[in-house]
Amino acid sequence: MTNVELVTAADVRLMQGLAQRVTATRPDLVNSDASFGELAWNWGRMHARDGASWPRRLWFSGGDLVAWGWAQLPHQVRRSDGSVNDVTGAYLAYQVHPGHAELVDEVIGWYDGMAAGLERTVLPGAADEFALKRWAARGYETDPSSLGDTGSWTQLNERDLIDVEQPVLPAGFRFRTADEAGPEAAVQAHQDAWAPSTYTAESYQGVRQTATYRGDLHLLVEAPDAKMVSSTVMWLDEANKTAEFEPVGTHPGYRRQGLGRAMLLHGMRLARAAGATQMTVACLGAPGHPRARGLYYSVGFRELSRDAPLIKTKTVGRVGTPSGS
Repeated sequence: MTNVELVTAADVRLMQGLAQRVTATRPDLVNSDASFGELAWNWGRMHARDGASWPRRLWFSGGDLVAWGWAQLPHQVRRSDGSVNDVTGAYLAYQVHPGHAELVDEVIGWYDGMAAGLERTVLPGAADEFALKRWAARGYETDPSSLGDTGSWTQLNERDLIDVEQPVLPAGFRFRTADEAGPEAAVQAHQDAWAPSTYTAESYQGVRQTATYRGDLHLLVEAPDAKMVSSTVMWLDEANKTAEFEPVGTHPGYRRQGLGRAMLLHGMRLARAAGATQMTVACLGAPGHPRARGLYYSVGFRELSRDAPLIKTKTVGRVGTPSGS
């Protein structure tokens, strides 16, 4: 990759700034992987491992970032169980400010050049009619893997924080923060919830180094034996008074006890105390993935927007979208 600029921590802050400006006017146009929290989470947990395969391009107007593209090129994903997944195609995260919608053609052209010869996937928002027409004109079609009850698309959910019920944990369980529990416990909680996982102590160090991470808004649930069995990170966008859960997970052996629900309620009350008036969280949206959606709906979330997964195929090979929670 000659003369390619890779995504940096400073780039992520600029991207988050664009996410804030889009959220302020058209939150339904914030693309998957381009939200304030998702940007920090994805860069933090994966840049040490995969950053060398992350070329990017930024577009500015009057000193403000108005569009960006972040390509994820072929690489290997190693999980805690020893398995290795070869990602053989390309995936694009991107965002274009609605006031500069015409730049989507430049984003597409840059991506096609960067990923020439590869199968390419991208996740524009379903509400972005202009962008969808431009992607279609450049040969991108609905990704077959997104169709049907087990489709791979995600939806973004939101709710206000006016009236959040009091959380109730089972006897012997209690809420903790990552600041209180420490890095080792925070990493183990995530690994247990998402096993087999790509998450490591190095991943968490990267997350902690992002400018918008707060250990007091990284929540855990501690079991009676002192094991951390649920966890979530909240990302506070002070400009828009919103906060985002990403990720959310519970150890398989402790599910169906109301821990996740209580943790979300507790988190929303903390976010409200920190100044947020709105909360968001993403989940798989297809009918065959009801578990997380049902959990979020049970605490008052409802769909705000959804992806429209697209693909540009090649004759051989198959692409994987970013993996590794």
